[in-house]
Amino acid sequence: MPRHALVSMLLALGLVPLAAAASLADDFKPKAPETAFSGKLRPDILGISTESNAESARAIFDSLFKGRTDTKTDIQQQKFGGASYVAALNFSLPAGSKQNGEMLSTSFSSPASANRAYFVARNLTFAPDQQPSKADMIKEIMGKYGVPTIVGDQHLYYIYRKGSIMSVGGKYKEATALEAIGKPLDPRAAVKLNGDTVRGSCVAVVKRAQTKAKEPGAMLTEAKGANCDGVLSVQLVPGTLADRVGIAQFTLLDVKQLVSAAAIDSAALAAGPSGSAMPKGSAPKL
Repeated sequence: MPRHALVSMLLALGLVPLAAAASLADDFKPKAPETAFSGKLRPDILGISTESNAESARAIFDSLFKGRTDTKTDIQQQKFGGASYVAALNFSLPAGSKQNGEMLSTSFSSPASANRAYFVARNLTFAPDQQPSKADMIKEIMGKYGVPTIVGDQHLYYIYRKGSIMSVGGKYKEATALEAIGKPLDPRAAVKLNGDTVRGSCVAVVKRAQTKAKEPGAMLTEAKGANCDGVLSVQLVPGTLADRVGIAQFTLLDVKQLVSAAAIDSAALAAGPSGSAMPKGSAPKL
């Protein structure tokens, strides 16, 4: 959802006075949103975490693709009130018979919520003669991110809640994760994962986030209903041989940050530039 559409939606809901929306300028005081991740449990994809802003992420992207003439770059800008900002970065390198393909995308909140990354994705397509083994990929993934919450359906899922990676009773090692990844997700583990709440499955939330538009308006309702604070999903699509990986897709979604940023943005729009409240005086008697 474009930022002007967000303003229109808030106006329609009566959350922002028309005069406040019209007078928004570039001098919002940024407020960092809450995040699902902290300390050592701050996953990143190629150095981009949900603590990164558009400027720092762009520097990483430029460094990774430096010197490549076949890279496609898509920098999407939006407006938040009168402020223009980078809302998304998309870099892609085409796959070839002898070249691995790569796609990187990141979506950011508004300047009011510190322009933080709430969605980060990396898609690797391996050339036929460069496909790594599933065993090696799982070793690398678990070496970087730790023990996953649940494995199956060609995925390793890391579900974060209350500052830690959730466990549903299965302490995966590399060998057991390799054995489980090609099987369906264990329904008993899925029940434990969701507990006795009626909130949405985080596995479903991150899967839908991969296919939806990445603007907050398109993701917010499901994020509010998700039964977690954040998700890291790694999908390993089989290659030319069953024990090889043809495509590896990494997806990081900070559910808590998305919801928090939306609240900060709404409050900033209501307050106007610099977080100053609108005058509340009434018309004098004439």
